[in-house]
Amino acid sequence: MNANERPDRDEPDERERSSDVPDWWIYRGTGQPLHDGVRLDQLLPQPPPWRRFPGALLADNDAPPEDEGETERRLGIQQFASPAMVNPHEVDMVNAALYLRRPLLLTGPPGAGKSALAFQIAKELRLGRVIRWHITSNSTVKSGLYNYDAIGRAEAIATRHASGDEAGPAEQIGDFVRLGPLATAFLPSRLPRVLLIDELDKSEIDLPNDLLKIFEDGSFQIPELERIASHTPEVAVFTDDPDRRSTIAGGRVTCSAFPVVVMTSNGERDFPPPFLRRCLQVDIRPPDVEKLTAMVAAHLGREHDDELRHELIRDFAEQSERAGGIPADRLIDALFLSTSGAYARDAASWPRLKDALWRDLKAV
Repeated sequence: MNANERPDRDEPDERERSSDVPDWWIYRGTGQPLHDGVRLDQLLPQPPPWRRFPGALLADNDAPPEDEGETERRLGIQQFASPAMVNPHEVDMVNAALYLRRPLLLTGPPGAGKSALAFQIAKELRLGRVIRWHITSNSTVKSGLYNYDAIGRAEAIATRHASGDEAGPAEQIGDFVRLGPLATAFLPSRLPRVLLIDELDKSEIDLPNDLLKIFEDGSFQIPELERIASHTPEVAVFTDDPDRRSTIAGGRVTCSAFPVVVMTSNGERDFPPPFLRRCLQVDIRPPDVEKLTAMVAAHLGREHDDELRHELIRDFAEQSERAGGIPADRLIDALFLSTSGAYARDAASWPRLKDALWRDLKAV
């Protein structure tokens, strides 16, 4: 199968059959996963020469780990969006990032659905668990790459010596190295991993530029493992994936499939031009009434009071527009309270509760 053919999907509905889907789209934004047995690496063409990375293929990394329900918690139960709800520019940019092996930078107000896009991509392209790196003011590239517990290792060596155990400490170093989310995403594999770097604008000023080296090189070193490579060339270390290890050879990691990097920003700061030049940028706008309705159905089903639901969705959309954007999960919270039976909706308390849930976050 070549990259210009439309990928096989699970049985589509009539609306998708009649839609004019560009031939070059692999990701379509409808939520319909690739057909069983079809992999992304079978659909994508080779990367541009300047985006090819020589990492080895490791058999134990060929199948990305399952997400253990996280995608369903984020996106709700499986709902296929109609082609009319798909934002063509957004889907264009996701596909461009896939073809060019470039990171995506998503900007927009909180709650607009920026981080949800990473889970949508992973679900539709069958890329397994999304690797998440939540950025804080203390985040550095090294903290995203790996942590080496030197104190813990020294204590373990001392304990072994005290007990008369003659095992060499170099053989145990992998027990004290854990790869972070950034490093785990760049481990060599046949399929790219989806890496969500959330709220990048919370970082220190140097982090975006520091990320450029690994984005351009597709590789990094672990000095603690490089120093012992002559007598311990391979070391199995922990990764960001639960209950998984990976073997590092010579203290260096080089990706073979560049990860699908999705970075989000709430627009609280500007990024340096060199960083922006190497990213594909997408502005994510708050969902409209149609998308809000689909989101509510995905999380709460369709069995509740439609009249109440439509009323609340319209009210929320109007208040969100006046406030410049309110996180959409506040709408789902309000609907759950009003329809679950746990809360008695009445004329006195409901307006107060709704106002508290839908308060303009910028005013807090």
